[in-house]
Amino acid sequence: MDYDDDDDEDTLEQEEATQQIEKSDSDEDIICVVESAPVIEKDKTQPESYETDLEIEVDSEKTFTTGQEDLYLEACKLVGVIPVSYFIRNMEETHMNLNHHGLGPKGTKAIAIALVSNTTITRLELEDNWILEEGVLALMQMLHENYYIQELNVSHNHLGSGGAKIITDFLLENTSSLWSIQLAGNNFKDDTAEMFRNALVSNYRIKELDLSHNSFSEKGGEQLGYMLVLNEGLQTLNLGWNQLHSRGAVAVCYSLRVNVTLKTLDLSWNGFGNEGAQVLGEVLKINSTLSYLDISSNHLNNDGANSLSNGLELNETLRILKMSHNPVTLEGALSIILSVKRNPKSRLEEIDISTYVVSQNATIFEFFKTIDHLGMTKMPVAEFRKALTVQKKVPLNRIQIRELIKKLDPYETGTVDYSVFEEQPKSQ
Repeated sequence: MDYDDDDDEDTLEQEEATQQIEKSDSDEDIICVVESAPVIEKDKTQPESYETDLEIEVDSEKTFTTGQEDLYLEACKLVGVIPVSYFIRNMEETHMNLNHHGLGPKGTKAIAIALVSNTTITRLELEDNWILEEGVLALMQMLHENYYIQELNVSHNHLGSGGAKIITDFLLENTSSLWSIQLAGNNFKDDTAEMFRNALVSNYRIKELDLSHNSFSEKGGEQLGYMLVLNEGLQTLNLGWNQLHSRGAVAVCYSLRVNVTLKTLDLSWNGFGNEGAQVLGEVLKINSTLSYLDISSNHLNNDGANSLSNGLELNETLRILKMSHNPVTLEGALSIILSVKRNPKSRLEEIDISTYVVSQNATIFEFFKTIDHLGMTKMPVAEFRKALTVQKKVPLNRIQIRELIKKLDPYETGTVDYSVFEEQPKSQ
């Protein structure tokens, strides 16, 4: 019996020692569970969880004081990448610029792990890092936990349709603090336009969206136009450098008849031609929110400029109009300027037309003053023609000079009057 008692005591001591070791092991400061975490089979019809790969247990005091660097270094060791010294040095800044750092998907994942508990960075730039789908998935998982990052730039990262699906699934939740996202140059095609439509129809948090330099064509433009009809959050949308052409651009422009939030729209380099300009001119008559419009390089000629002029005569909100690199002659430029003059409620401050950059009326008036040696704002037609011929500031051919004279002397009185371009004092 004595032998049995001693054996029982030894067994109890061993069990207590084992429990003490297990308790000690559980008190480690940082445990990162990423690839080695057990895979839990989920219903494939449900949205993908944003907690799987970035599940992190941390000592809260260490993480939020001195543990940020240690956490990042541990994450780099875990995924097998070299730490980025710039990231370590700037962890406590509000703006983190990691553009062109060659992070790749694994480097991005390490950054994402470290950012789960970061409370200082509000603007994160990761342009041109070849992060692919794996990298953007890690970022969306991180944003599911981090409510401090408000602006995200992941342009030119080869995301493709898979990356667009990951991002739009996240945007569907409409729960993060993110209000600005740049996605330029990610080879998004028309199939992704429907994803963005579905995600942003109900998302009111995103205020700025950059989808420029992608591959949206007419069908994509129609989907994005439908999104703008119902969206109540976007204030800035960049669709420049796509291939919307006439039908896609028309769909986007028509949405401005009912959209009440968009203030800045970039449709440059989409080749929508005079047909798009005609619709845009009609829309400008009734739109009451748009203040910045860029339609540069869209094959607009004087007919397109005249269509825009019709809208500008009634528009009361547009402040900046950019339409450079369009085959608009001086006649088309004058049509736009004169339409603004006829609109007493116009708020246009800057118009960029082809090679002519003019603030509202002032530059053209100053130009005419430089060739008028009398300074009377009225000149005989013959003298005006000669002055335009010899001046070198704005090269004009004979046809352009003749068109200009017709504009300034429509009743053939023999005298041009350019006082119409003089800036008038604004009423109080």
